[in-house]
Amino acid sequence: MDKPLTSKHILIVEDEAVFRSVLAGFVSSLGATYTEAVNGLDALELVEDHPPDLILCDLAMPEMGGIEFVENLRLQGIKIPVLVISATDKMTDVATMLRLGVEDVLLKPINDLQRLRDALLTILYPKLFSSDVLQKSDLMNDWEALCRNPNEAARLLQELQPPVQQTLAGCRINYRQLTMAENAGLVLDIAALSSKDLGFYCLDVTRAKENGVLAALLLRAIFNGLLRDHLSNQHQRLPQMSTLLKQVNQVFKQARLEGQFPLLLGYYHAEQKNLILVSAGLHANVNTGNNQIQLSNGVPLGTTGSTFSNQISQRCDAFQCQVWGAGGRLRLMLSNE
Repeated sequence: MDKPLTSKHILIVEDEAVFRSVLAGFVSSLGATYTEAVNGLDALELVEDHPPDLILCDLAMPEMGGIEFVENLRLQGIKIPVLVISATDKMTDVATMLRLGVEDVLLKPINDLQRLRDALLTILYPKLFSSDVLQKSDLMNDWEALCRNPNEAARLLQELQPPVQQTLAGCRINYRQLTMAENAGLVLDIAALSSKDLGFYCLDVTRAKENGVLAALLLRAIFNGLLRDHLSNQHQRLPQMSTLLKQVNQVFKQARLEGQFPLLLGYYHAEQKNLILVSAGLHANVNTGNNQIQLSNGVPLGTTGSTFSNQISQRCDAFQCQVWGAGGRLRLMLSNE
């Protein structure tokens, strides 16, 4: 295929005129048409007027940067694939973009345009150029480096912990580690999926030693994307969290992470006021004010080839969830505003 992108339209969001011109010339040489934007604000208007098949996006731009731009897209339910091309040296920015569901992140300068071509083909023709979940969300190709350097992996995981208080999807959220910080082995992450719903998880990283930390980093990169994809297949129905748990287990197998991974997955829909929790290896006690529910722990991921979990579903305006296992204990609190 001399022009494999014929019939495809690409939006290039880049404030550097020279590099924007290079990208435009390259995608044009592959047969694609294109439009250009110098920042996220301009790009949002172009997406509304002429939705592209793919977006090439920088991170650092005036008016509106790449992170805010993609956040706006996702909150509007726009699932156009995004390929980030950036000169960032901040791993936290990369992790944020992966959590927002971007397809890949390439670092400037791009000395080998073949790599860009491969990324474009993989994204636009996924059935022809398939790759597994780990390859798509490989933490900027640093996965092997993190595996070799457990101290760096642990430091990175610590940097990526969410704030103890925040507002997401119209809900006030805070959490507390109920174990001494130096002994805490429960990793919590929570993020909005849209303006109406959010997902979260708690992973005990102590049962698999270094692999526990690597599993937490991998889960952080792919969890929101897995849940969004699952919800899109549910056609407005609430998620089957046990199905999602099986997907996570499969990702850990693909990454060849051995050990036991006690995990709690959660989902809350602010409009329907519906909380769903599923556990594979962690205890949870949920207090909604009117009801107090005990969720038994189930079997940690990695223990057997299959998943054995327990699930609860509850309608509530607010809840407190206390989670505990060998790695410690924490409390998550949510109030629907």
